[in-house]
Amino acid sequence: MAFEPPRRLVRALGETAPDGDDWLDRLPEAAERAVRARDLTVERVQVPGGRSSLVVLVRRADGTPAVLKLAPRRARPESERAALAHWGGRGAVQLAEDADTTEGVLLLERLHPDVSVRSLPESKALLEAAGALRRLWVQPPADHPFETVAQRTGRQAEAMRAGAVTDPEVAPLVDAALGVRGELLAGAPEERLLHGTFRQSKVLAGDRMPWLAVGPDPVVGESAFDLARLVRDRVEDLVAQPSGASTTRRRIKRLAESLEVDQERLRGWTLFRAVESGVRARRVGREQDAELLLEFAGWL
Repeated sequence: MAFEPPRRLVRALGETAPDGDDWLDRLPEAAERAVRARDLTVERVQVPGGRSSLVVLVRRADGTPAVLKLAPRRARPESERAALAHWGGRGAVQLAEDADTTEGVLLLERLHPDVSVRSLPESKALLEAAGALRRLWVQPPADHPFETVAQRTGRQAEAMRAGAVTDPEVAPLVDAALGVRGELLAGAPEERLLHGTFRQSKVLAGDRMPWLAVGPDPVVGESAFDLARLVRDRVEDLVAQPSGASTTRRRIKRLAESLEVDQERLRGWTLFRAVESGVRARRVGREQDAELLLEFAGWL
């Protein structure tokens, strides 16, 4: 079978590695090798798929459905494997094998890849997504290998400062986001293992449990950081509403109360993450996304 990477993946990897690398060139051979080594039968490549990995629906030698996932090193597949192993299927997809990720290969249980909580009405989707997220917030393992929120947002802060220099229009929002980051890190209340990139589309229907999280980019820090990305889900719908700003404030209050997270800390991390994403979108030429995210951030 030809392992043609979906256009969404090619475009996204072009944004994260604008100078290019040879991972996509090596991908068909790596996928063939992974399939042969595990005696898998390929059904199809999942399209449109993710923005950081190739997802292939397969069957194991005994007929069990599974998912083969291949990701470049910069997507930190070894960190994903470690987080999934620590969760052990509690709230997240399970590993189907305990193999290393030297080539960025993961074999996972098969969920229902075309059914996410995003398919539900908005209020129900938020409720189900929040419930799935709560189950992931556990103590990280001792001597864990994961990046911390301080480390990740520190890297992001440098890029945001550079963006503000070249684009003075975003400078006030960047200053506000960096200021709130400093305050939040100075008083972080907890350290939990977090999903890192959680949103409605990252929660898929399963057989073992109704909803399970997939595709973590794990990080260790406070719960409010994880929940902040969920606040802006369906941002295009929020911005299109005349009451978008008030709806956002109600959403922050509702999510904070339902998951026992400090409301102001959630608002602060929501601001930081929205500005960071908006600046990054503008940097890679996704102007429409940037405008939506920066308008949303302005409400906070």
